[in-house]
Amino acid sequence: MPGTAPPDERLRVMPWWLVLVGLLLAALLGWWVLSWLLGEANRATAPDTRATLRIDAIRTGLTVVAGTGGGLALLLAARRQWISERAQRHQEVVAAADQAHRDRVQAHAETVAEAGQRHQEQQAEAAAHDAAERRLTELYTRAVELLGNDNAAVRLGGLHALERLGQDNPAQRPTIVGVLCAYLRMPSPDDARETEVRRSTQRVLTRHLRADGDAFWPGMRLDLVGARLDDFDAASCTLDDADLTGATCTGTTRFTGATLTGRLALGANFDTLLLDGVGGDATIVLDGARLTGRLSADGAEFGGPLSGQRATLGETSWRGSTFHRTATFDHTTFTGSASFREAKFHGGLSMEHSTFGGDADFRRARFGDLALFRWTEFRADASFADARFAGAASFGRARFHGPVTFEGATPARRPLFDQARATTSATHTWPDGVRVEPLDTDWLLLTDP
Repeated sequence: MPGTAPPDERLRVMPWWLVLVGLLLAALLGWWVLSWLLGEANRATAPDTRATLRIDAIRTGLTVVAGTGGGLALLLAARRQWISERAQRHQEVVAAADQAHRDRVQAHAETVAEAGQRHQEQQAEAAAHDAAERRLTELYTRAVELLGNDNAAVRLGGLHALERLGQDNPAQRPTIVGVLCAYLRMPSPDDARETEVRRSTQRVLTRHLRADGDAFWPGMRLDLVGARLDDFDAASCTLDDADLTGATCTGTTRFTGATLTGRLALGANFDTLLLDGVGGDATIVLDGARLTGRLSADGAEFGGPLSGQRATLGETSWRGSTFHRTATFDHTTFTGSASFREAKFHGGLSMEHSTFGGDADFRRARFGDLALFRWTEFRADASFADARFAGAASFGRARFHGPVTFEGATPARRPLFDQARATTSATHTWPDGVRVEPLDTDWLLLTDP
């Protein structure tokens, strides 16, 4: 790998005798060559030729000795150059290894320092978090203690302290909303000062359920089961699950223009209930509700199912409302007039075994699916004038105590009136195809062909 020192190869030191042996061999080689050439020169017959050959032999021998010595010198010089280069490479590798080691040491020191810094920061954050949690707990405990004080003014102070705590600490909002709902669920004395504290509690809750600024607390759920509410005003609020089952709601309870999601349980006792212009896809449950006054839901958009079974409703108005899912009012008593004029039922309507104590107004209503009025009792006027039925409609065994009109109604298929009864003392307008026969002096019997 780059930067890694090669394995340590130890240099062999050349002994001094090896040089002497080389020189001796060179001398011996020169002597042998000289002896051989001189012997050859001595064979010459002519004296001049023999002398010349002897001189050449001596010159050649010396040349061999000189050449051998030169070769040895060149070999030693090459070895010295190789050793020098190897030493330089070794120094470079050692320097690179030293630098890499210094870099690793520096990196390790920096890592240790960074880890130490992070540890210190974590300890500081943990200490700050613990301090903030302790302070928050102290503030919360103190505010709850104030809310439980016997003095109404002190309770108001505790209420606003909790509100401020929730505004500054979003994580505490569900807990604070739960505390405020629990306060409203507690029994209350019939005292003007306590009533004001409870109304202030209601205002604190609803103020933070309106999506109109920084004061909005999203995702809050109201558990007001069995609570006592006075003029509860949730108009224009955004509600995610609200349960008022068994609550006692005096005065006017307003959900006007609210956006409803999740589940809204309204099986409570109301003086007046306003649902005008509500929207959203919440499941709305009015089962078992009791209204002594008026229920108004004009222009509402019910994206989820609506159930009002076994409820007792006073004067009700659902004019122009749209029901995208099934609406069920089985076994429900409408003690006053009930207006569903121009309402749109896209998911079907069921009012079986229900009772209309006042006028039942379904003029220009639109029924996109089943419309069930079996065993329903109409004790006053019942008007379905200009209504449009896209699905099946059944009025089997219904009872009409007052005038009935289907004038201008456009059923997609013939409505069923099997065994329905209508009073003989009023004038009626029935859909085409319905057979009407006198049952006795008081009742007419309606049958299907």
